[in-house]
Amino acid sequence: MAEEIERKFLVTRDTYQSIAEPRLISQAYLNSAPERTTRVRISGDDAWLTIKSKNQGIQRQEFEYVIPKADAEALIALAEPGAISKYRYCVPIGNHIWEVDEFLGDNLGLIVAEIELSHTDEAFEKPDWIGEEVSDDDRYYNSALSRRPFKDW
Repeated sequence: MAEEIERKFLVTRDTYQSIAEPRLISQAYLNSAPERTTRVRISGDDAWLTIKSKNQGIQRQEFEYVIPKADAEALIALAEPGAISKYRYCVPIGNHIWEVDEFLGDNLGLIVAEIELSHTDEAFEKPDWIGEEVSDDDRYYNSALSRRPFKDW
């Protein structure tokens, strides 16, 4: 088990694209209840099963396991409606990696950047393409986007 401490921000410009190469991610939820989520994710030839607890501010428990891609594909076929596809850019800034997600499909037009921290009050460098913080807005969590996509806001 690991504790995840993550902050989310909207992205105001696409200058991050010149810093990193995108990778396509497909994911779906076996359980998207706010109290706990179970996600299956595929990126390239890699796949994971991830279970997350309910957020306590910007913290939550996270359990993540590498699984065979064929198992992930079978689990995605069993998942709840609302699969998510996105391009992810991993952008190194200072001592951190910003993960910038450009959503596709029903979430097209939404771009969110996340940074994982080692403790809740850890200082970090904020690049000039970062906008409003949305860490406390549940609508921006992928599990919520699978149930109520950006196009329906």
